[in-house]
Amino acid sequence: MDFTPTEAQAEARDLAARIFADLAGHERLRAASTGSDPELWKALCGAGLVAAVEEVGLLGLVLLLEEQGRTTAQVPYAASCVYGLLAVTAHGTDEQRRRLLPGIAAGSTVVTGAFPAQPGVGLAARPGVRLSARPGLRSSPHPVLSGTVPVVPWLRDATHVLVADAGRRLWLVDLAAGTGVEEIELTAPWSAGRLTLDETPAEPLGDGPAPDGPAPGSPGGGAYADVLATARTAFAGLQAGVCAGSLARAVAHTNSREQFGRPLATRQGVQLRAADAHMDTEAIRVTAYEAAWRRDAGLPYATHALTAAWWASEAGQRVVHTGQHLHGGAGADVDHPVHRHFLWGRQLDAYLGSGGEVLQELGELIASGD
Repeated sequence: MDFTPTEAQAEARDLAARIFADLAGHERLRAASTGSDPELWKALCGAGLVAAVEEVGLLGLVLLLEEQGRTTAQVPYAASCVYGLLAVTAHGTDEQRRRLLPGIAAGSTVVTGAFPAQPGVGLAARPGVRLSARPGLRSSPHPVLSGTVPVVPWLRDATHVLVADAGRRLWLVDLAAGTGVEEIELTAPWSAGRLTLDETPAEPLGDGPAPDGPAPGSPGGGAYADVLATARTAFAGLQAGVCAGSLARAVAHTNSREQFGRPLATRQGVQLRAADAHMDTEAIRVTAYEAAWRRDAGLPYATHALTAAWWASEAGQRVVHTGQHLHGGAGADVDHPVHRHFLWGRQLDAYLGSGGEVLQELGELIASGD
């Protein structure tokens, strides 16, 4: 395997880094409060950084999400690319691709995903909320869904939401079609909401497996397994960026802050904590890269996505705690930039399912021999 970025991936990553650096500074994020930044989202889409994911693949998306994580930029980039662009590209019909992809690429269509591990948050192998589907009435050609998903990230920004019923079938719901969206707040400012469907029209995402055969996401393949594994990989990449940003702030602080006439960075205890955080961050990054590379290469990657999710969850929360701790008293200030990394790291830990839950699922998958 070779994780060296292609020319297109490197160019997209560098462009994203410049846009995030320019439009996701501390003061701008503070002004955004808990909402998303529409100007930043417009800039990303206008620069072609959503459309580019079709070309650069999941590994390219992981590189782009690292740059978002470094700044904790408040836009639905991961959600719309994973649950929208990549899901529709891989599993949508030709008609769905023609109808949906241009809007997703332009940013006028924003898709998020309702993939809860349990009533709460998280990504799991099985839908945690039972959504019932039945044939529609004569007035509606689409089947209808009923059910409630307690937490959906970026739901308040979305025009569509990808949901899964109890049978692991994917449905795309237009949020203008009579859905209930109740605003809720999470640990991180992810514009989340509670989704209530009541006889809401929905269209299946495609007619079954991906056009080129079963997706390699997990045992049995299929759209649900592929989207789930893709989401785990992408959000692990986002966590790698969050951790890298937290650690970079901690290194800058400990190099400039002096104690007893010496920079804090010269203290062995500080160096050891920072070194451990660096190794954890690299483990998150390389496992996310491997899972993404395998998907792009058409190889099975369910266990690799779970491995990336475990590192992102278990090691990620260690890194953001270290970043905050190395800032001393300043790290306890909720208005300090490093505190956002702490909040994002803890939210991603929860969204990925927490280390213990992910490890259990990984163990069961390995033991099954699939």
